[in-house]
Amino acid sequence: MSEKIDQIVEDLKTLTLLEASELVSKIEETFGVDASASAGGSVVMAAAAPAEEVEEKTEFDVVLDEVPADKKIAILKVIRGLTGLGLKEAKTLVESAPKQVQEAIPKDAAEEAKKQIEEAGGKASLK
Repeated sequence: MSEKIDQIVEDLKTLTLLEASELVSKIEETFGVDASASAGGSVVMAAAAPAEEVEEKTEFDVVLDEVPADKKIAILKVIRGLTGLGLKEAKTLVESAPKQVQEAIPKDAAEEAKKQIEEAGGKASLK
């Protein structure tokens, strides 16, 4: 790889979860792309290999879909517990719902996280 690419990779390693999320949003806006459409691979590859989609999904993303204003603090506490984010980062995440909270976690852990968010009064989904 070129030195420029190596430096970009090193810079990316230092990003927080929130900063990485903001980076993805900025790239999507700037270049008019949808990062979720390819899910790390090529859209053409996904269409060309439907047999792989039959396999049972083992990793899930937890998405915070909705936060009622009167439940914001309770949900903020749950998000901090799930992600380990600081207060400011967790507050920004909660206020920008719908937003991905956790990525590629086992089904049991994802269902537990969703349950905790819903018990606090929010709406969450697994993807």
